[in-house]
Amino acid sequence: MTGLIDVHHHILPPDYVTALGGRIGKQGLTGAVPTWDPDLSVAAMDRNGIARAITSISSPGIWFGDRGETKELARHCNEYAAGMAKTHPGRFGSFAVLPLPNVEDSLAEIDYAFDTLGAEGVGLLTNYDGRYPGDPEFAPVFEELNRRKAAIFYHPTLSKDWDSLPDIPVPTLEFPFDTTRAVVNMLHEGVFQRHQDIRFIFVHAGGAIPFLAERINRLAVLPKFRENVPEGVRPVLKRLYFDVALSANPLSMSTATQVVDTRNLFFGSDFPHAGEATMTATVEGLADLENIFGAQAYALLTANARDAFALGT
Repeated sequence: MTGLIDVHHHILPPDYVTALGGRIGKQGLTGAVPTWDPDLSVAAMDRNGIARAITSISSPGIWFGDRGETKELARHCNEYAAGMAKTHPGRFGSFAVLPLPNVEDSLAEIDYAFDTLGAEGVGLLTNYDGRYPGDPEFAPVFEELNRRKAAIFYHPTLSKDWDSLPDIPVPTLEFPFDTTRAVVNMLHEGVFQRHQDIRFIFVHAGGAIPFLAERINRLAVLPKFRENVPEGVRPVLKRLYFDVALSANPLSMSTATQVVDTRNLFFGSDFPHAGEATMTATVEGLADLENIFGAQAYALLTANARDAFALGT
């Protein structure tokens, strides 16, 4: 088995890690910042049959209240990712990080990332200081991405408005819950309805969305929700894309595939924040999904990514 395309593969540019310092916070289940460089990614990919990875910046992202710093970090991370693609031909693409919540700077970075660096899409967080994607001020960013028929890779982060259980690592519960908050916010605010040419990708099999889909549909009693989701929740969710990071098991996938089409599923490893052992377990977990996917999972997920990002063979 070879040829997988990993759409959930993080990078930690050294200058980014240095600039953040202690602000990077606890990472993964252990809390430690992963040891990482591009060669470690390539080696892990080779050992696990992954041909290419589309990289992104994970939580906590680059926004810490300083517009200038955020703009500089976005440009640095995006150029670093583009440099990786040149140094390792055919092995890496990138979801460009945007300097949100500043809209003007984000529009400029979209132009640079797509037109100069050749990014495969953009990578956004589920919230910025508690401001979710449906915030009206973010509308110009979505309008431009919709015009470009772009892909948005959404990674969860901790919302300042929610407390976590102090002894439970944030990624275990708060990350899938914040993905769920973001999707419901986007439904309620009409983001999906207005921007149907964007490919919205949500990680970890969509957080809690598959389990809560019918409960969310009950929000149709609210006039604004009914107006912004006129066809009902299920048809909108069916157009979304999920990755299988931390979710390549029959329990998760049997629910997720009742919400999105199997053609809208991508392989994702969450490397290096989830270590190589998790990457390997995710690859191996695909072998148990043939009955659910109705096809050989490796080939299906690889074909999905190649088609979505025009990667060829």
